[in-house]
Amino acid sequence: MIWKAIASAAAALALATPALAQDKPATTKVSLTRLDCGTVRVNRLNAFSDTEAYPGQSRDLTVGCYLIRHGDQLMLWDLGLPSALKGAALAATGDMSATVHRTLVEQLADLGIKPQDIDVVGVSHFHSDHVGQLPDFPAAKLYIGKGDWDTLTQSPPPAFVDPKPFTSWISGGGTAEPVARDKDIFGDGSVVMFDMPGHTPGHHTLLVRLAGRGPVLLTGDQAHFQENYDSEGVPTFNTNRADTLASFGRFKALAKNLKATVIIQHEPRDVGKLPAFPKAAE
Repeated sequence: MIWKAIASAAAALALATPALAQDKPATTKVSLTRLDCGTVRVNRLNAFSDTEAYPGQSRDLTVGCYLIRHGDQLMLWDLGLPSALKGAALAATGDMSATVHRTLVEQLADLGIKPQDIDVVGVSHFHSDHVGQLPDFPAAKLYIGKGDWDTLTQSPPPAFVDPKPFTSWISGGGTAEPVARDKDIFGDGSVVMFDMPGHTPGHHTLLVRLAGRGPVLLTGDQAHFQENYDSEGVPTFNTNRADTLASFGRFKALAKNLKATVIIQHEPRDVGKLPAFPKAAE
């Protein structure tokens, strides 16, 4: 009986998990464009290590957002800092400060895209530098990790989360799909959200398969900069240390096995891995 139960569980898991290991790219044309969603000045970098790895250090981090074209469908991955920070001055004091140079709506307009043209928005997690401009796309279907969605929709929500950017979807005005495990967004293996909790309860990363460039892995906030990635550092504000380390193991194994280009979304040195806006990687 136990083997029958195991077989049944394995079959159920196979149905719930998308087929990801494709040898060939999807037949639908896919492209990936980096959008500039601002800059964060970190004056206390040690907050990004619970082992005190960066005492006295500071640095500027980029905020990357991404436009994915899948045939005639348009998707945004991560929605950056709030538009209200446009033109804000970066400060040399305090833990962090942030600024936005151009909004997502402005950059998309350069490409001839209106907010209502966006079909899908996916967020790696609920932090404000990844969902700040989410309210500008209320008609899009939202994909978000279930752990994050459950946290946002608690009544009342915890003090460390701000559900306001998600108001349209929480109220039922927009369509939201909480993602419990992995999610093959378009059903052909070309764009896949990977369940990698730890930074937040429902944190996800994203795989984009390009016909010319090959697989690209976007980190979300699995790591914030190269040294943090190399050492598998755990920020002091992550929600679960063990989950973070397990997710690092999975992410790096995927990167190796897929021979993927890894883009650390907050790492200025990774900006050049994709063509400069408005060009796209294909």
